[in-house]
Amino acid sequence: MFKKSFLLLIFACFMAATMNAQNNAVNSIVSDTLKLDEVIINGSHVDHKTPLTISEKDRQQLQETKLLPSLPYQLELEPSVVVSGENGMVGATSIRIRGVDATRINVNINGITLNDPESQAVFWYNIPNLGGMAQNIQLQRGIGATIGGTPSVGGALNLQTFTVSPKAYGQADISYGSFNTRQYGVTTGTGMLKNGLSFDLAYNGLSSDGFVRNGLSDQQSLFFNGGWYGKRSLLKAVFIMGHQHTGITWDGASAEDLDVDPHFNGTGAYEDAFGNVFYYDNETDNYDQRHYQLYYSFRPNNQWTLNAAFDFTHGEGYYEQYKDNKKPGSYYGLYSLSETSKSDFIHQKKMDNNGYTSVLSAGYQTDRFSASLGNTYLYFNGWHFGNLIWAQDQLSIDGQTPMEISIDKPYEWYRNRGQKYDNTSFLRLTYDITPTYNIYSDIQLRYVHYDLTGMDDSFDSLDYHNDYLFFNPKLGTRYSINPNSKLFFVAGMTHREPTRSDIKDAIENHDEVRPETMLDFELGYDLEKSDFTFRSNLYAMLYKDQLTPSGDLSSTGYALMENVDKSYRLGIELVAGYRFTDWFSLDGNITLSRNKILGYTYTDFNDGDSLMTSYTKNTDLSFSPSIVGAAIATFKPFTGAKLQLIGKYVGKQYCDNTSREVYALDPYFLLNMRASYAWQLKNGSEVIFNLAVNNLTNHQYRLNAWVGDWVDDYTSETAYYYYHSRAYLQQPGINFMAGISVAF
Repeated sequence: MFKKSFLLLIFACFMAATMNAQNNAVNSIVSDTLKLDEVIINGSHVDHKTPLTISEKDRQQLQETKLLPSLPYQLELEPSVVVSGENGMVGATSIRIRGVDATRINVNINGITLNDPESQAVFWYNIPNLGGMAQNIQLQRGIGATIGGTPSVGGALNLQTFTVSPKAYGQADISYGSFNTRQYGVTTGTGMLKNGLSFDLAYNGLSSDGFVRNGLSDQQSLFFNGGWYGKRSLLKAVFIMGHQHTGITWDGASAEDLDVDPHFNGTGAYEDAFGNVFYYDNETDNYDQRHYQLYYSFRPNNQWTLNAAFDFTHGEGYYEQYKDNKKPGSYYGLYSLSETSKSDFIHQKKMDNNGYTSVLSAGYQTDRFSASLGNTYLYFNGWHFGNLIWAQDQLSIDGQTPMEISIDKPYEWYRNRGQKYDNTSFLRLTYDITPTYNIYSDIQLRYVHYDLTGMDDSFDSLDYHNDYLFFNPKLGTRYSINPNSKLFFVAGMTHREPTRSDIKDAIENHDEVRPETMLDFELGYDLEKSDFTFRSNLYAMLYKDQLTPSGDLSSTGYALMENVDKSYRLGIELVAGYRFTDWFSLDGNITLSRNKILGYTYTDFNDGDSLMTSYTKNTDLSFSPSIVGAAIATFKPFTGAKLQLIGKYVGKQYCDNTSREVYALDPYFLLNMRASYAWQLKNGSEVIFNLAVNNLTNHQYRLNAWVGDWVDDYTSETAYYYYHSRAYLQQPGINFMAGISVAF
């Protein structure tokens, strides 16, 4: 937790520095320093000459959506994007691009991957207000440009932190909304000083009671950026700290419970001896994460750039859970010394990990030719262990000697370790054959070694050692029909190794998990005029052994995955915008797709039946709606005022890979409103009022937590009866967020 007095002191010092620096800014070298800042993210970002399917948000656009507390929701209106939350917009949120989840989307900060090396996931609530730290964000759909870390099987999300400002600046934000949600933050910077130094600082906090019971959220982040800018060199340090304390909400609830109480969340429930239900208040997820990054760039001449970067990331945290009426032997390998065979427990599942990433790259550019080559090396060391911190009854290791168990003297019942070595080398070339036609190639060689040792929480021995060697080529071309329109085509292949959760699940089920392979083809057309834009993109993503969600969850909220032999995602993305007048414009996008598994075999039954029938069919990939669209009507009735009406439609999707209607999620349409007014003060400062009202029609809809086929084997010794089990995440009805920002 950050000390508020310390933060206020930092803020006061920076405000004093900014007032002094404003008169000392050296604007003449800003253009050169901006080039150096851009060099830092050259490996992940691409320009519009590169034949990839991209969309971008600059700092102003990100500031306009700052009321939205999670980065996925700031990107919700981008083509093919579907966003969901366990607890509304606060707490745990997720993003999918073309139906592909974030474990297969490379998310990086300044070219250094943010994805956890083991789970390959991004937990957005670990660092709140990532968008507020960004100078820009580039979203690459489909196969993305080469970078180290998690491969771009569904896309890449590239975030660049603040670049140097020509003058001092500052901004303070505060907002309040539904579910007692509070956001607050300060951002300030010195601008460019005479000696070439520049500093930026941002602090942001969010707290909320949440939409569902136990949906509490306490999140904070601190960002610091300091750089020295020379005429041809740049040395830059970035520090990012995130803290989160949130209630566990991933279990969802049955339709029957939600019909009675839409806020129902059963986590932490337990019964006393008389059958009365109570809830454990500290059923929570807690995590702290720190990123230390150092960058150096050097331009010996106008053609060459040399870059080096290093990142150290440390993370530690735990889930705390109450377990009601469980057997100590089955759960913890302990004996009960009481007369009852079952008891209540509280445990913490902990993790402590360190990641080290180094990047070396070089770039060469002339009027017609550009080349980038580089290498990224990552070493990750992660410990996972579980502590039993309370037991209702007396326990023993040997069945005789009583144990003392408390938060100060926990009993560790499992511990395992994951180590990952990831080395990626790449070469990227672009050559302009003519002023209107170029070719592009991108070659990546990636080596991964992963070790998993120790014992799991279910007492399975984890002894896994594997090496992966992937060759990932891309080839494309771009043709400018005229200054306003262009065609592009790209084809590429990428591979992705299984996650830690995939491997653990395979070990526990005595199964094999395989890496997945994707072959992607993208054909696009872009037209841009002063008042009209149109973009279309055809894509074909063909998979071998795709790892796709089975519909079920692990005990810690990870989506369980399964390999499917052959599958594909085919679609068309259409994006258009027209400015009718200076005060009115329309923008929209729609994705129409077909997402299938070929020859998928599964079993089905009638609830309460003892017979199962096997089927082999072409089925829909889970969580892959065939229609996704968004539309925005923007009104600017007078100077400083802006009003937007926003519609988002997500078509029918399935929670597993069987296309069974019992596991289908209904389509939904949301109508939102955003309004802002910027009031210019005489001293050059600006006061901005913002209001966001979501789900104006109060549409009641549910997303998925998990589904699964349940076997009831307790009814008799010979008969087994089968049931479909489902848990949903109830989404909030109409809700709002209002805020004020002061910028100077």
